[in-house]
Amino acid sequence: MTLNALTRSSIYVLDQDEALDFYVGKLGLEVNTDVDLGFMRWLTVNVPGDKGREILLEKPGAPALDPATAEQVRELLSKGAMGGWLCITTDDAHKTYETLVAKGVEITDEPTEKPYGIDFGIRDPFGNKIRIGQMRES
Repeated sequence: MTLNALTRSSIYVLDQDEALDFYVGKLGLEVNTDVDLGFMRWLTVNVPGDKGREILLEKPGAPALDPATAEQVRELLSKGAMGGWLCITTDDAHKTYETLVAKGVEITDEPTEKPYGIDFGIRDPFGNKIRIGQMRES
């Protein structure tokens, strides 16, 4: 058996339209898929040009969660106690930081030199943590 790619990740969001505004409007990601499946909206975004890796912006609910569990997840997410985690790279951490500050994105950590490069932290409107990094050349 050989695994050869990680193609999708999922994070919970409380409002998919608000998530689109944040991930596409503020971060500059692009919509990959936006389909009403009847039982759920399958909404994915990706880094521009990278169709091989999608982030599912998933509302807590069916089919993955029963109603009681979905309510618990929404409550935890609202408290900031259950956010997911994403890591995105950039060619210029300082410029990206300045652009996101100007767009009103919540910054959790300012750009800092690390052994692997420069990175900083932001949070989406639902409590999901995102690290944005400019990685050093190997």
